[in-house]
Amino acid sequence: MGEPSRESFALRLRRAMDQFTPSERQLAATLLADYPAAGLQSSVRLAEIAGVSTPTIVRMARKLGYDGFTAMQEVMRQEVSEQVKKPASKHAEWHARGSDRHTVNQFGDLVSANLRATLDALDLSTFDQVAALLSDTQRSVLIAGGRITRTLADHLHNHLHILRPGVSQMGTSAHLWPHALLDLGPGSILVLFDIRRYQSDYPLIAELAQKRGAEIVLFTDQWGSPVSSHANHVFAANVEALTSWDSTMTLMFLVEALIAEVSNRLWSVSRKRVDELEDMFDCLGTFGGGHDNGGA
Repeated sequence: MGEPSRESFALRLRRAMDQFTPSERQLAATLLADYPAAGLQSSVRLAEIAGVSTPTIVRMARKLGYDGFTAMQEVMRQEVSEQVKKPASKHAEWHARGSDRHTVNQFGDLVSANLRATLDALDLSTFDQVAALLSDTQRSVLIAGGRITRTLADHLHNHLHILRPGVSQMGTSAHLWPHALLDLGPGSILVLFDIRRYQSDYPLIAELAQKRGAEIVLFTDQWGSPVSSHANHVFAANVEALTSWDSTMTLMFLVEALIAEVSNRLWSVSRKRVDELEDMFDCLGTFGGGHDNGGA
């Protein structure tokens, strides 16, 4: 079983920004603003759009470790193919690899490799910045997840809502999304979870939120959601699995780590809130055994 790709092209491009000349940074920004479509055009057309020379494209490709533009473009083409894979295609691919090892052992190895690759690529300064944002109780937080990632959004919402006020979740009905976006403003935070096959409406949602002054935090896969071009902060996790669907375990790890950090940062002020919540649980007998509600 091959090890998952460690970094998407878009993530590699972001990480290399400091190495680039001004014209190369201009080219990189053009690629990221319309990724991956911009990179799938001819080098002449890309140079024209970015306002740089074609030799600049070749130099940047070589700085990223490619032989030239053609090799760099082929990586982008492969990523597009990976992004749009349907469940049946992924199942057939994994089944064709074959293995005598038990599924539990194969899955354990893959999840471990995913987690290691995710941690190797994780920018700790991004983690700290997002933890600080989520710990700022003057900022409202709106959280949304897609068909598969909604459980992650639920988990983050449930814990943040215990620790601090001003946390809400975008509902599943698209008709109500404008209501949720209406309350966003300067200083608000929109947290989106989006992995392949990406939510087609999320880029527009992110754009609308940004126009209202919100900061966008994105949790995505190693290939990168189209929302990446709008996001202020991006967490990219390796998600490949042995099934027809991607694994969200590495994303859950990042969510749990953020919850732990926010809890540590807010504990001096959130302790009272947590205690009040526990008192309500006891009063209602939510968890059983601790309250006599006068029943027979």
